[in-house]
Amino acid sequence: MRSRLSQFYTITLIYVFLDIYTFFGLKSLFKTKQNRLIFSIAYWLMSAFIYYSFYRFHAAFTGGGFFSSTDSNIYLGIILTAIVSKLVFVLFLLPQDLGRVLYGLGSFIAMLVKGKDFEDNTSIFPSRRRFLTLAATGIAAIPFSTMLYGITKGKYAYTVNKVKLAFADLPPAFEGFKIVQISDIHAGSLDSKSGVAKGVRMINEQEADVVVFTGDLVNSDKDEVDEYIDVFKEMKAKHGKFSVLGNHDYYGVPDNNPSAETAYWADFYKKYQAMGFKLLNNENTFIEKDGERICLMGVENWGRGRWFPKRGDIDKALTNAKADEFCVLLSHDPTHWDEKVIPHQKHIHLTLSGHTHGFQFGINMPGFKWSPAQYRYDKWMGLYEEAKQYLYINRGFGFLAFPGRIGMWPEITVIELNRMT
Repeated sequence: MRSRLSQFYTITLIYVFLDIYTFFGLKSLFKTKQNRLIFSIAYWLMSAFIYYSFYRFHAAFTGGGFFSSTDSNIYLGIILTAIVSKLVFVLFLLPQDLGRVLYGLGSFIAMLVKGKDFEDNTSIFPSRRRFLTLAATGIAAIPFSTMLYGITKGKYAYTVNKVKLAFADLPPAFEGFKIVQISDIHAGSLDSKSGVAKGVRMINEQEADVVVFTGDLVNSDKDEVDEYIDVFKEMKAKHGKFSVLGNHDYYGVPDNNPSAETAYWADFYKKYQAMGFKLLNNENTFIEKDGERICLMGVENWGRGRWFPKRGDIDKALTNAKADEFCVLLSHDPTHWDEKVIPHQKHIHLTLSGHTHGFQFGINMPGFKWSPAQYRYDKWMGLYEEAKQYLYINRGFGFLAFPGRIGMWPEITVIELNRMT
């Protein structure tokens, strides 16, 4: 906590520098005293609100309520938008100002050498070039408007990704079987029931055979989802809805109090039931169709690194499954696939994960994909294959911390199972 607070204070100080620099840079665009005064009042009123956002974010962070507070996410969005926009402005303007300083110092030294006096009211530093300042303003407006869109519209701009997979041993009755996957709802961050309802309608339009949810229903407390239970229970699937837990679903569990922990989980599980989801906690269920079946298995969270729970147990989840059973695994964290699924003696045909969110920021175009997520996770979005086993990583239905999405829009995945011809 101390190290994170020190990072927060460092970022705050950096922002103060960016803020002051930006103020004087923009102020130079106004020629009359009256316009400069109007600009100054407007700028510092807006800046005061951003500093208030710093204060509220700090209060929520130190109070332990950050992840469960929609307001805190909004304040963080305001802070990040201001930092990025002003950083772009300063970085574009700084080379010009460094050149002005160097030119001024050179003029100063030359005048000293020549023994010349300074003329009154004359600056040795050349003035800023107006068109460069205007250009810096225009360039800084790009991340500002992009982030503003991500916060207001992008976080509910659901996209449907359709993926067809072929398997030699898929039971014939399951030809064309459709699995609709969502992940990472993060109910504590959601702030629009109508926005979420739009996503649910899009899910229902896919006419799923099964709907699966691969974890992180909440941010840090089970009650965050209460307001949205009536929305999520409207999801429809011919053969049922199934879910697993994500790392955030463990964060609100009482410590060192077994009876309180038992009561917490009992109430949490009821919320899944109210939404019509069957939780697969290191267990499986069999989907039957025309006398044939496939195994749908789910594990509790298992994540690489010391920060994430490691409760997933594939062996338990395989109970009663035949050695040659066609299996689909729900596992929240994709690092589980490399570490435990691929080395396992049982051939698990398809694993569905989430967790990464695609970092909620990046570029996702045909032929080119980029996100900061790729520097943390070897596998971070979309479809992967190894040893004739597939992993699909969903970008997430909701959002966390930054209250928006840029380029990495919320995802509804439709996976169609086919027999290999």
